Amino acid sequence: MKKIEAIVRKSKFNEVRRALHEADIDFLSWWEVNGQGSARQGLIFRGIAYDVNTIERIYIAFVVRNINVEKSINAILGSAFTGESGDGRIFVSAIEQSIRIRTGDHGDEALYDKDEEDEDSK
Repeated sequence: MKKIEAIVRKSKFNEVRRALHEADIDFLSWWEVNGQGSARQGLIFRGIAYDVNTIERIYIAFVVRNINVEKSINAILGSAFTGESGDGRIFVSAIEQSIRIRTGDHGDEALYDKDEEDEDSK
């Protein structure tokens, strides 16, 4: 199991969410976050100085079985890409254990509904 965390442009979030859904990744969490990149600049508009170093992003996190890691990454890459600086980052880390509270299922079984998986294989 892997935890995938991504920081993407706020304007690309709906596209990323659709792409993940198309890749059968439907369970994820997200937060609106602010961050600061390496670029340092200011903007003066009508005599008022604005700090444009703080950028609004969406932070996405979800856990997937190992067989879904590459398609999850590819979905994010394909939908969040603009080619400009500030497109974001993807982080992948190992998950040691997963437990579904309702059923007590452990490991990969805690990440999906076994009944749905059985129906899909019919």
